[in-house]
Amino acid sequence: MTSATEPQLRTAESPPPPPKDAAPAPRWSLPALPAILALAAVLYSWNLSGAGLNSFYSAAVLSGTESWKAWFFGSLDAGNFLTVDKPPLALMVMGLSCRVFGYGTWQMMAPMIAATLATVWILHSSVKRVFGHAAAAVAALVLALTPITVAINRDNNPDTLLVFLMVAGAALALRATRDGRLLPLLCSAACFGLAFNTKMLQGYIALPAVFAVYLYAARPAVVKRVVHLVLAAVVLAVSSFWWAAAVSLVPASERPYIGGSTDGTAWNLIMGYNGLGRILGGEGNGGGGGGGGFSGTAGLGRMFNDILGGQISWLIPFAGIALVGGLALCGRAPRTDPTRAALLLWGGWTLLHYLTFALAEGTMHPYYTTALAPGIAALCGGGGALLLRAFRSDRRWVWVLPLALGVTAAWAAVLLRRASGWNTWLWPAVLVVMALAVVGLLVFRSGASVLRLRLLTVSVAAAVVAAVAGPAAYAWSVPSSGAGGGMGGTNPTAGPTTGSGFGGPGGGSGRGFPGRAGDGELPGGGARQGGNAQAGGGFPGGGFPDGGMPSGGMPSGGTPSGGQSGQAPEGAGGSGDTPPTGTGTDSDGGGMGRGGMGGGGASSELIAYLKKHQDGAKWLLAVSSSQGAAQLILSSGEPVISMWGWSGSDRAMTLAKLKELVKKGELHYVQLGGGMGGGPGGGSTVSSEVTAWVQKHGTAVKESDYSDSTSGDSGSGSNSGSSSGSGLNSGSSSSSAAGSGSGPSSATGSGSAAGSGSGSGPSSATGSGSGSSSESGSAVYRLDPSDVG
Repeated sequence: MTSATEPQLRTAESPPPPPKDAAPAPRWSLPALPAILALAAVLYSWNLSGAGLNSFYSAAVLSGTESWKAWFFGSLDAGNFLTVDKPPLALMVMGLSCRVFGYGTWQMMAPMIAATLATVWILHSSVKRVFGHAAAAVAALVLALTPITVAINRDNNPDTLLVFLMVAGAALALRATRDGRLLPLLCSAACFGLAFNTKMLQGYIALPAVFAVYLYAARPAVVKRVVHLVLAAVVLAVSSFWWAAAVSLVPASERPYIGGSTDGTAWNLIMGYNGLGRILGGEGNGGGGGGGGFSGTAGLGRMFNDILGGQISWLIPFAGIALVGGLALCGRAPRTDPTRAALLLWGGWTLLHYLTFALAEGTMHPYYTTALAPGIAALCGGGGALLLRAFRSDRRWVWVLPLALGVTAAWAAVLLRRASGWNTWLWPAVLVVMALAVVGLLVFRSGASVLRLRLLTVSVAAAVVAAVAGPAAYAWSVPSSGAGGGMGGTNPTAGPTTGSGFGGPGGGSGRGFPGRAGDGELPGGGARQGGNAQAGGGFPGGGFPDGGMPSGGMPSGGTPSGGQSGQAPEGAGGSGDTPPTGTGTDSDGGGMGRGGMGGGGASSELIAYLKKHQDGAKWLLAVSSSQGAAQLILSSGEPVISMWGWSGSDRAMTLAKLKELVKKGELHYVQLGGGMGGGPGGGSTVSSEVTAWVQKHGTAVKESDYSDSTSGDSGSGSNSGSSSGSGLNSGSSSSSAAGSGSGPSSATGSGSAAGSGSGSGPSSATGSGSGSSSESGSAVYRLDPSDVG
């Protein structure tokens, strides 16, 4: 392998040197990549049928299998009322797989697992061309074992496809830089454009580094380099904005409302919710430096806090040292030196992602940081190889590699000690093995005998094992626990509960959702309960308005998927249920893992009633939030309207729109209350108008109409609890007492309320003594064309 400091006399226009992998590959390298890919495949797919996927995206994929229009727009429902709050490329990929093979967990996740394995292979190939086989193997291993990467690759969020496209784009750009050819650069731009159509502006984070490296280090003359970049920019624009342009060409009346936007357009989504709103807060992304309450306070140290530290930070110190040391070793190499170009690209990738995620004031889920992993992995492999070579050949550098390894082991011990009582033997083992490895490196540093070289190799291998032992333990906790992602797949994390986060697998329990570092509360102020949270508010995974926790009840499970208590919403299905509507089954007999956040859920009895009385309507029901709509779509197999989107701030349903749908007979039932985002629509004027009109003109559905049992308003014993929301025709209430009284007898979803005191509702049941009634603060109303004036 050629040294980065070795003189290179070729000119900018001379033919590039032969690739580093032109030499015969070492015997150990031939099985190394297949072994790493096999390990990754096990981590990403083991016990996958038991994992709770994100019901928000699961419902959209199901809708895409039922309607090509929903597939193209990324609609949450097959009736095409509202889209998800992301561009649809990831949904398109999963939807095509489910159309071909049937709808189920494996059918949905197969293309995503293939994409993440391809990411490992592409990174290995790119690093090998510049730094050699050993560096490539280390890079692939680090990427495969990154804890948050394992967690998100077992989920149907779009980040898996996003990282694949960005890594492919970076690798192609490096090839274009080395070879001076235009085609790889154009393909690189196309990959980043497709990444944009996976998660919008996040797909562009590494792009400045990619273009800057090509402009600086590519072989062609400067004018030709500029022309190439202009052409690449054109390809980037076309591949980025084709979907948004196509959406804008369809009249608003003939397309679904674009979720996450404030005006129903894709352009607003690009610049607002999925653009500057993520960095500056607002636009439904929370704010105030809390990162939406999921990743701790914004700041340069965020990646190392109690929430994110164990997910991504294990090898950041080593990557930083390797980057600085590698660039120093390149010295006065020619402008076109491929080693320095690779270091600059992957270093720029890492730095740009680090700063973006660390300083983001808007919604910041831990799994976003999976995009950091390829840069860290490439620097650990490539930069580590440079440090090892300098360690052996230059006495001035003999201290750098041991220092980097020592810092890595020390930081791993800190992270492992944060998880009290979890694998307590591991952090001392890491320190001991790393210490022995460093001693071996120093002892066997010089000398050319076969024995010394083998012992040096053993020392290097031991250092690698010690460095990845911590992240590997965190990574393995994900498939071994068999639990779904935190908040029903909307906030997957790896490893045990640490610090003041909302919870984690704990080496086998369900993963919760991390909160703000430094306190023991939910973002909205609710107290934690034993790591996994249960509170009176709902928990939208996409962020809460103003960064706070909305009021309103949890869906009829009481706790998020993966929590320690509570049950899944009735009719919503668990991870082992068969897919809705019989559209396919898992090969192992399991079905769609569709745990998730309800927010206006409904019992199976109510769903059966709504289907029976749908009377040809296009939509089964309209509910406040996308979380509730997604659960109902999955459990009923019918289109369900989300009136105000994921965070409750979308203006998708207006009073005029509702009247139009009712008048046409396309919608008969509306559920009010129990929604996310501070109640229906986050309390906006539009939602208030809709709520008031429905309550005035609608006919409340009584529980006795669809249920054989009563809600148990009377009984014996003592009770306490609270519920907020609306009864059948009443406003919100909150009570906790014993005695006699009455309360609404019809409610859906979950929550608890004391039926006590005195008063009456439109369909109240009275009794004496003390007891409790199950109530979610939600109610269903029937609307007919005659109700529209």
